[in-house]
Amino acid sequence: MTVLTPTPFPGRPDPNERVAFDRRELGEILTLYGRMVAAGEWRDYGMSFLKDVAVFSVFRRTAENPIYRIEKRPKLRGRQGMYAVIGMDGQILKRGGELRTVLRVLERKLIRAVE
Repeated sequence: MTVLTPTPFPGRPDPNERVAFDRRELGEILTLYGRMVAAGEWRDYGMSFLKDVAVFSVFRRTAENPIYRIEKRPKLRGRQGMYAVIGMDGQILKRGGELRTVLRVLERKLIRAVE
C-alpha cells in the first residue's frame, strides 16, 4: 500500500517541516560533547526537532532532566541570534548568531586550575 503525502502549495509552508541542525552545526556540538564525555562531565544526550526549534539536550545521567539545552531558533536570527545555551533552571547562559561563540560558555567547564 502506498501512502501519498500532500505536496505543499507554492508559497505556503509545509506543515510537516521541522527545524534541524545541519551537518556543520551538529559536528560542532558533537565535538564539544565528546570532549565533555572524555572529561567525565556529561554522559548522555537527546535531540528534538520541532516546528520552531531544534534542541540538543545534555544529561549528566540518563534518567535526569537535562543540565544544558542547546537551541536553534531561526526566527530569532535577526534579533538576539538563533542559537542559545540554556541551563537546567531555564536561565539563558549565552545567546548569539554564531554557534561556536555560543558554545564557548560550555567549553569553560573544561578549563581547570592546574597546581
